[in-house]
Order: sequence, then C-alpha cells, then structure tokens
Amino acid sequence: MPDTESVNNINFDVAIIGTGVVGCAMARHFTLQGAEVLVLEKAADILDGASKGNSAILHTGFDAPPGSLEQSCIQSGYEEYLQIKDKLNLPVLETGALVVAWNSAEVEKLDGIVDRAKANGVWDTQILTTRQLMAKQPGLSRRAVAAVEVPGEFVIDPWTTPYTYLIQAIENGAVVLRNAEVLAGTFDQHRWTIESTQGKFTSKTIINCAGLYGDMLDDIFLGRSGFQIHPRKGQFLVFDKSAARLIDSIILPVPDEITKGVVVCRTIFGNLLVGPTAEDQHSRDEAAVDSETLRSLYNRALEIVPELAGHGVTATYAGIRPASEFKDYCVQAHNDKNYISVGGIRSTGLSAALGIASYVYGLYEEFGDQHNPRESIVYPDVLPLAECQLRDWSKPGNGGIVCHCELVTRREIEQALEGPLAVNSLSGLKRRTRATMGRCQGFYCSAELGELCASRLQLSISEAIE
Repeated sequence: MPDTESVNNINFDVAIIGTGVVGCAMARHFTLQGAEVLVLEKAADILDGASKGNSAILHTGFDAPPGSLEQSCIQSGYEEYLQIKDKLNLPVLETGALVVAWNSAEVEKLDGIVDRAKANGVWDTQILTTRQLMAKQPGLSRRAVAAVEVPGEFVIDPWTTPYTYLIQAIENGAVVLRNAEVLAGTFDQHRWTIESTQGKFTSKTIINCAGLYGDMLDDIFLGRSGFQIHPRKGQFLVFDKSAARLIDSIILPVPDEITKGVVVCRTIFGNLLVGPTAEDQHSRDEAAVDSETLRSLYNRALEIVPELAGHGVTATYAGIRPASEFKDYCVQAHNDKNYISVGGIRSTGLSAALGIASYVYGLYEEFGDQHNPRESIVYPDVLPLAECQLRDWSKPGNGGIVCHCELVTRREIEQALEGPLAVNSLSGLKRRTRATMGRCQGFYCSAELGELCASRLQLSISEAIE
C-alpha cells in the first residue's frame, strides 16, 4: 500500500471514491487521459460491493430505453471493450443471446423488442420461429414458442475485467488506497480536502462512484443527493461445469417493467449461471440467499432447460444492485463544487463502465479541466481465469495446482498476494483466482490455502470460512 504521508503531499486532479467496476474504469480513463488520480475504497479489497455479484454479460444495449444515458454508455462501453480486449488480454465468449417468448402474449412483444433494438443501432436482431429456435438451442424446453436473436450479446469475466482496468491505472500512475472510508469533506472553492480512515487528502475534483452508498456519499460532500438508492437483491444458482454444454446462447426472458427477469447462460469459467431474482430490500449489504427463493429459481431453471435436472448446483450467491427511483443512470455534475456523482448504475454497469468513464470525462472537461493524454501507455500482464484462454495450470513453473476444482495454481495464489492490489481477504482471493469457488467449495484446498495465506489476509482462511 502507498505511504499515506507521501500520498497526502500529491496535488491530485481527481479523487475517485469506490472501486466497483465503474470506479475501476473511471480510474483507468482519467489516468490514461493524463490526470493525477487518487482512488479511495472503504473495503479491504476492490469489487466488494454491487460489482461482486454481477452476471458477467457484455450487453449491446439492444433493450435499453432509446436516447437514454444508459443506452449511450452501454453502446460506447461495448465498442471500447472490443477495441481494448486483446491488448489487455480480456476474454470474450461469443455466445449471442435469445430473448425467448413462452406464450402468445410474450410473442406479441417480440416485434417491439426488434424495433427498440434497431432504434438503438443494433441492426442484426431477428425473430426466430419455434422450429428455428429449437434447431439453434435443442436443450430448451419445448414450451418455448419463439425468440429474438441478438448475435452481439457476449459473456465476459466479471472480476478480472475491472481488476485489469484498475491495475492499468496504477501502472500508469494512479494511487489506490483501500480500507479508506470517507468520513468528511470540505471545499474551499478551489480544492477538496477529504478526511478518511487512511488520513486527509486533497483533490481538485471528486467523482462519486460509491455504488450502493452513492447517495450517502453525496450527503457527506454536498449535504444532499439528487437520487436515493433502493437496494435490489438478486440471487443466483451456479450449476456444475457439466451443465454448460446444454446451452450455447444467453437465454433471456421477455422483460417486464420491473426486471429483465431470470437469465440462463454459460459463464466464462465453464459453469452455467441462472438468475438473478429481483427483491427490493432496505439493507445495502445483506446479501444472504434463502432456500425458498433458490428452490423457486431452480424450478424455473428446469422449466427453461429440462436437462438441468441431471446436473448438480455447485454454488449459490446473491448480489445487490444499486437501483434508484429513476429508470436511467443518475450522473450529475456540480460545476460549482468540482463534483460529479455517478449513481443508480444497475445491472448493466459492467457493459457500460468504459462508456460511463468516457462520458464523465466529458463532464469534467466542462469544468475547464484538460490534460495531455499519456503518450506511453503501460499494459498490465494479468493471469487469465477464463476457460477459453490459456490458463496458468497448463504452463511450466506454476508451482502445482492448489484448487483442483477450478485448476488454480500456486503461482496464481502467490501473485494475488503480492503487488499494488494484493488481496486482503478470502473474498478478494476468490475473485482474483477462483480458489474455493468450485464443486467442493474449498473443502479440499482450504488447508493449503491457509498455509499460503498465513498472516497475509485481514482474517485467516479458517476465520473467513466460519
């Protein structure tokens, strides 16, 4: 971790609060544009809030409200991801998606879905008949009636992607502090002084990317917020890797006014994912699963793909989305305070993050701030976790396999425990390596992990598992 005293003497241009996927993308964009960037995160590890429970789909924005900020950011984020993925060694599983209608009422909505897609510039959608749908996805239930095919919807890595964004920011000059909860802030008409649990720092501009706590952070800095977070929990099932062969495409439901509904899709790690639910709640951090909801989700999965009955569930988890009272993103610039609030970024945040960062930089330039983009850009070397990439277990000198379910090597564990974003928690280690996330859920590898991570985490492996 950087020395706090030396960090306090830097005249930062921008302080970004929060290291969810949007905060990580924001740090990367501003750093590459030449700004001096400070990133503050209250948790022990990055991606510890809403971003840790996303469904890892790279959306085209075909179903976003036309003309909305969300649609614009998804589209530009999608395009930039495809432009930079090779340089950053980020994976893409080119699955395509099918919006499946299960009854005549839903069939009537398919033309509208195609029309909206075209309005959003997604021209390659088409309606499939029952016969065409079954030929394309024979694993679907015979109850499926028709579908809209969206070829450009893909699956990506939900955690390595934002981690790589932030590592690139660090390797190009950004400073990241974790365990740095913001306590207060004052503005002297020119610069902000930020008080945190890691000390005081100054920055000309603040960008609020605090996700589930975005409105509360606005209250700290501005005394008010233009939106209110209404937490919405989504529970997921992860089926065993054997189930991934049953479906090739992302299976989407015809959405309603509240939610996009339950999705069935392969993961970049070789599993099959089902979820999320949509449960409004008051708590911003309670992400427990419950057996009744999971049972209902399991039954729904079998209705969509009947052969799932023959495959086990490897894991269950829940994520909390930072929904607000608005349907669109809540990005608000306060020019008189050198402050930009980025709130209400719901389930499309992973797809839109790069686009949001570009949009916010445009707002920042309207403050009168401009920088010279970095001429020599460093591209980080991050070990890939995707099954469609060359994994470390197949390379020499990896130290052997520690987690056999997910084929995680000793070298991957050791690298996760080192460097500027060395993991501080078991949950951080999971997201960086997938250790303990396989079929046995850590039963066989926890002892060796405990030895490797001894005195390296804020809680020991045994304490974290308890």
